Amino acid sequence: MFAIRRITQKFTRLFTLPAALLALAACDPAALGGLGGSSGPRIDTSAPVPIALLVPRGGSAADNLLAKNLENAARMAIRDLDGVQIDLRVYGTAGQAGTAGTAAAQAIADGAKLILGPVYGEAANAAGVAAAPAGVNVLSFSNNTTIAGGNVFVLGPTFDNTARRLVGYAKRQNRDRIVVLHANDIGGQLGRNAIQKAINANGATLAGTVDYALSQESVRAAIPRVKAAVDNGNANALFLTANSATALPLFADQLPGAGVSPDTTKYIGLSRWDIPSQTLSLRGIQEGWFALPDPGASAAFSARYAQAYGERPLDIAGLAFDGIAAVGSLVKAGKSNALSGAALTQGAGFKGASGIFRLRADGTNDRGLAVATVRNNAVVVLEGAPQAFGGAGF
Repeated sequence: MFAIRRITQKFTRLFTLPAALLALAACDPAALGGLGGSSGPRIDTSAPVPIALLVPRGGSAADNLLAKNLENAARMAIRDLDGVQIDLRVYGTAGQAGTAGTAAAQAIADGAKLILGPVYGEAANAAGVAAAPAGVNVLSFSNNTTIAGGNVFVLGPTFDNTARRLVGYAKRQNRDRIVVLHANDIGGQLGRNAIQKAINANGATLAGTVDYALSQESVRAAIPRVKAAVDNGNANALFLTANSATALPLFADQLPGAGVSPDTTKYIGLSRWDIPSQTLSLRGIQEGWFALPDPGASAAFSARYAQAYGERPLDIAGLAFDGIAAVGSLVKAGKSNALSGAALTQGAGFKGASGIFRLRADGTNDRGLAVATVRNNAVVVLEGAPQAFGGAGF
């Protein structure tokens, strides 16, 4: 059994934002120098374009490994560029907000026209604040949408993107009366909000919500409340924010026995159910739905990385590849405003390590996701990831 109290450091640091920084993150684009539109530094597309890569080098051993993966992936992407020259300059942040702000300021003084990274939400926010007076955009590796906006974009996979994909699919499958089961911590609340927005946007029905604290006692106490919400709301789907490191194993084990049958109430997951692989053996998630990046594109990137560097990449490494791919695509067009907010948010998007993606004007992103199920303890793709923006999945 997974430990209910084991919250991963990665999850916590990506989503936790101190109150003072949250106030800065809430600023509108005008407050950060009017970015997000056509403004941004002018570049000479015939010369190497200076790009700063901010990575958590100098922090913990895990941070140093992450930094290495991100730099490797960025350099691999640079080798793919046809006719575009990137002058990549790497700065260590030690995974700290203050250091990230200082590094961003130094990068701009060194001539950087765009900042790629850093990873953690508070560090990305600090980098954005430091870069705003110079009109430099920041493509962070965070998935914390509370810091997005102005000159800060998040490249990481977001709850909103996953919820939109899955609720849209559920609606098309006539699973449109949805109960949301969420933790009462910040991650659970953000997940709940994303699901509720997706329900409203897709014309589905919120049939009820059930929250719980991150303890075994609270999770067990939530189970009869889930049963009541499903019955009272005549629900045909249950959307869970829990992941395999928290409450998912306990819910998947006990909800079916409590009368919330996966046959009549489709279980849907906001988290990846294929990571770690032992999650696939949970009985309650069999035939349930979850989203994942384009499997073909992801496998191809992983194989190329392993061939280049002798080991498989961390999942987040692909975000550095994506950032360089986007920059390269825009610079190749030969326009001096290639790194402006308007250019970065062009609707056609880009092809990255795990499929198509595009940046939104609000600083968040859209990613092409596949919908999958768990069948006989294995992943089965039900609907492939879109290969272009428009149509199913968007």
